[in-house]
Amino acid sequence: MKKSRVLRASALLIGLSLVGVACGGDDTSSDTTAAAGGDVTCDGLKIAFFGALTGDAGNLGQNIKKGVDLAVAEFNEANPGCQVGIEAYDSQGDPAQAPALADKAVADASVVGIVGPAFSGESKAVNGKFDEAGLPIVTPSATNPDLANQGWKIFHRALAGDDKQGPGIVQKITADGKAKVGVIDDNSEYGKGLADIVQAGLGAAAVEMNSLDPEGSDYSAIVTAAKDAGVDGIFFGGYYAAAGKLAKQLKDGGVDAQLYFADGVLDVGFIEAAGPAAEGSIIMCPCAPKDSNADFLAAFKAKFNEDPATYAAEAYDAATAFLDAIAAGKQDRASILEFLKTYDKAGVTKQIKWDEKGEVAGNAIYAYTIESGAIVGKPGLIG
Repeated sequence: MKKSRVLRASALLIGLSLVGVACGGDDTSSDTTAAAGGDVTCDGLKIAFFGALTGDAGNLGQNIKKGVDLAVAEFNEANPGCQVGIEAYDSQGDPAQAPALADKAVADASVVGIVGPAFSGESKAVNGKFDEAGLPIVTPSATNPDLANQGWKIFHRALAGDDKQGPGIVQKITADGKAKVGVIDDNSEYGKGLADIVQAGLGAAAVEMNSLDPEGSDYSAIVTAAKDAGVDGIFFGGYYAAAGKLAKQLKDGGVDAQLYFADGVLDVGFIEAAGPAAEGSIIMCPCAPKDSNADFLAAFKAKFNEDPATYAAEAYDAATAFLDAIAAGKQDRASILEFLKTYDKAGVTKQIKWDEKGEVAGNAIYAYTIESGAIVGKPGLIG
C-alpha cells in the first residue's frame, strides 16, 4: 500500500441521537491482544482473509490483512503448540470473482474462520456459500445493512452498518447548514445503498444526480449537473479511486461545494487521486481512529513500521475473536460459530459482542477532514 501521505486520525465522534447510539469506539485498556496463555495446542488450522488485495480498492484490503497478520503473529508467538496459518483470497472486491474463491475456502477444511468478505457486493455474492458450509465470517468493513437481514447464521460484522453510518452523514451535513446537496454513487451494492440512505435522510435538501462508472474517466455530465443545480454540498457513495477522480473534475469544473464521503474513501489513495482537490473534504467512517487503543497502535507500528489505516483495527478484533475460540478449544467451524454467539470482550475498537443478526454492539461514527494533504480528525461530539 502506498504511504506517500501521513495519516493522523484523532477523530470526531458523531453522536447518533437519531438512531439512539451511545456506545462504540471505546478506548480500551484491558488485555485485547490475541495471545493466549501459551498452553494451547492445535494442528493445521487457518484463518482466511477474503477481499481485495489488488485493484482499485486494494489499499483497504491490505489494511485489513495487516490487522489479521498482527493478531495471528501475536497468537503464534504466545502459543508454540498452536501455529495458526493465514490464507488470503484476493477477490479484488469483485462480486463476479468472489464465488470461485469462496468455493476454494469452503473446500479447505483447515479454514475455520474468515475475516471478510471485505466489501458488500462480494458479501452478497458469497455469504450464502459460507452459510451453507457453516463457515463463520466476521467482516471488518462490509457495511450494507441488508447483509444482516439475510438469515445467514455465519454472519458477523465488526463495525456499524450503513443504517448507522447514513444517519450520521446526514446529521453532519445538516449541522453544516447545507441546503442543496447533490447525491452521487458508483452503482455498487455499497455505494448505491449508502447514497440511497443519505438521500432519504436529507429529504428536500437532496438533489439526485447520476451514478458514475468507477472505471470511467469522464465525469463531465455530473460536473455540469452540479453546477446547474447550484449545490452547496455533494455526497458520493463509493470507493477512493473514483472519489479522487470525481473530486478533481468537480474542482477543475468550477464546482464550489463541500465534498462529503464515507468509509470507502478513507484512504491515502483518495488524496493521491484527487491531488489538491481533496483539500477540505469530509469523510465519515464507522472505523475507529488509529489512536483509540495505545497498545494496538504501538504493536502495529512495531510490526509494520507504519500507522494502522482504515479497517486494520477492526480486522484485528475480528481475527482475535477466532483466535480466542481456538484458544478455548473450539477448533472446528461448528464449535467456533457456537462460541461467537456468546463472545463478549473488549476489543481494540469497541466491546465485541454480537446480536442475533450478527451486528456488533458498538455503533460510533467518526468524521475526518483532509488538511494539508493528510487525513486529520478533530475531536468533539456532535449531537
